[in-house]
Amino acid sequence: MQEHYFELVVKVSSHHSLFSDFLSDTLPVGFEENSDGFIIRSEDELETIVWGLEQFAEALQKALKQEIDIECTQTKLQNSDWVESYQKSIEPLAIDKFYIHPTWSKANPELINIVIDPALAFGTGHHPTTASALKAISHYVKKGDDVLDVGCGSGILGIAAMKLGASVDACDTDPISVNNSVENAKLNELVFDNIWEGSSSLISKKYNLVVANIVADVLTFIANDLKNALKEDAILILSGILDKYEDKVLNFYKDCEIVEKIAQDEWVTLILKRK
Repeated sequence: MQEHYFELVVKVSSHHSLFSDFLSDTLPVGFEENSDGFIIRSEDELETIVWGLEQFAEALQKALKQEIDIECTQTKLQNSDWVESYQKSIEPLAIDKFYIHPTWSKANPELINIVIDPALAFGTGHHPTTASALKAISHYVKKGDDVLDVGCGSGILGIAAMKLGASVDACDTDPISVNNSVENAKLNELVFDNIWEGSSSLISKKYNLVVANIVADVLTFIANDLKNALKEDAILILSGILDKYEDKVLNFYKDCEIVEKIAQDEWVTLILKRK
């Protein structure tokens, strides 16, 4: 182990999810998400990542015709402090019926415990989109349901559904996310019925509930795949939607009725049912 490591604190003014997707696609190391942006740690200097983030922000500004502020601060820290400081930064979280905690924290005997060790894949429950999707799963998943988690990330949503007695399939186009989901399921002594690297176009069965916590644009691209995966009277949970894109997403789901809407900060989670 090297004596020092580098920590890069990134603050972004908007489009948090797009920057998260960019980092997931480009970073060779994991990163931590918070309400302001991201924290990236590596034993190598991170100047190249700073340049890439600044270029990405500039391209977004041009594409969206909006001003996007980004601030990057890199510091050099003692490596011996890394594990302790990282673990202290991850707080357990109670969301509806669930208590999400890492392996180094105690379980909560009064709630349904989900063990998640944060890694590269998105989804520890701390981001509003994940928290709202967990609330929806808590209310709508029933024992014996067949559930599909599209864009499974860390696997937290599928694991929550399994904890409620559902059988769960999952998919993600990112192989790291698929592996992370499988490992997190093992931490919870659970197994996905089926999990694959690839898109929702590979779906071959119908489900009582489908959940997709993905950015708004992707939810529009895969709208037909998601709707075709629904059994009669099934529930569709769409999360990862900035409130300003809600109408854009709903335009692709006109054949669905809104059962419920969960809003948190600038994010919206939609619970739909086919008309």
